[in-house]
Amino acid sequence: MTKKLLTNALLINEGERKEVDLLIHEGRIEKIGSSLSDPTADVLDLGGRILIPGAIDDQVHFREPGLTQKANIYTESRAAVAGGVTSFMEMPNTKPPAVTQEKLEEKYQIGAHSSLANYSFFMGASNDNIEEVLKTDPRNVCGVKIFMGSSTGNMLVDNTKTLEGIFSQCPMLIALHCEDEHTIRSNTQIAIDQYGEDIPFTEHPIIRSHEACFLSSSQAVAMAKKFGTRIHVLHISTADELELFDNSIPLSQKKITAEVCVHHLSFTAEDYLSLGSKVKCNPAIKYLHDREALWAGLNDNRLDVVATDHAPHTIEEKSGKYLTAPSGLPLVQHSLQLMMMHVRDGRISMERMIEKMCHAPADLFSIEGRGYVREGYWADLVVVNPDESVVVQPDNILYKCGWSPLEGTNFQQTIEHTFISGHHAYNKGVFDESVLGQRLLFKA
Repeated sequence: MTKKLLTNALLINEGERKEVDLLIHEGRIEKIGSSLSDPTADVLDLGGRILIPGAIDDQVHFREPGLTQKANIYTESRAAVAGGVTSFMEMPNTKPPAVTQEKLEEKYQIGAHSSLANYSFFMGASNDNIEEVLKTDPRNVCGVKIFMGSSTGNMLVDNTKTLEGIFSQCPMLIALHCEDEHTIRSNTQIAIDQYGEDIPFTEHPIIRSHEACFLSSSQAVAMAKKFGTRIHVLHISTADELELFDNSIPLSQKKITAEVCVHHLSFTAEDYLSLGSKVKCNPAIKYLHDREALWAGLNDNRLDVVATDHAPHTIEEKSGKYLTAPSGLPLVQHSLQLMMMHVRDGRISMERMIEKMCHAPADLFSIEGRGYVREGYWADLVVVNPDESVVVQPDNILYKCGWSPLEGTNFQQTIEHTFISGHHAYNKGVFDESVLGQRLLFKA
């Protein structure tokens, strides 16, 4: 691999800003300094543009295998790279689901042959596959996923003995979707009794309620404390749940961590009036006071990482009524720009945003050699032009589903370049697909 020299960069990394040059050799960062030179290197003068680590998204649904009318690993990883997401961790609720080691490895083979970004895939738990779960290798698999509330697919784990068995025996990180199924079913029936088939989308945060979230999350946290389990609670959406998470200790010492998603930070329940099914997701987008609490929790470290839960569906599927329109929205191409918009609006600092989208996911999952701009680390890098705007519209959306709930949004910054393990994968709208992403590895 040819050496690359990035010059005149404004590096924002590990809470600091500094003007640097950066030399890449054999996919890794060889040198960070000033006035660097190397006659054998290809030079890219960044002209003072912002250089940051690549974002790491710990929760995406790329729909392959079995649901490829919506998306696939190639199309969605391509969108991720264009948005500055250099690594992703994908969920097991495909068809067939990744609930055996064989089916999990089949997904890794698809990733190896088609992913432009670095990748990992969660092992899925079910009510009857604990033996398969316990075979998972923590060295090269990001974690185990448990749906403690049904979302998409048929992977609900609602057997208490099964949950206790996994929590008490699994030595690796368990990622959790927490919503209480009984509460949701009861609330759904109440809505059907009131509205019949014409349930308005504004009922979604009432059906998938605060109570449903808190009941399940609190059960998971209590069980983790009982068994000393390492858990990561995904897509926190309510103010109530924040009391379950600790900010008195550093991330490296936490056994119970939490994620917040960009849509829960960006929308409120009022957006169901204009966007309807396009912002229908599980757990539901809640109310203004919840969104404000999530921002507070992110900034004070009760919430540890920011992700997308990227979950594309076709626009035809989304055009159905409430009970038939599936939950989920595509976000991975625009998550970094969306968070930079929040930086501009004073919600979060650029340094803290990078911590939550780049550094913290690497630390939380113990990813080897990624998440930071450091000498010796893989060169997963993103160049941001802070002075060029772009409007999200159908002709620049790269998801296979072809739509976004952010259509019409005018972002004030663009992603100009993305490097994946030193490979210049994205260059001002042009992809170089000659080198694919790598399988993520995790420290013991």
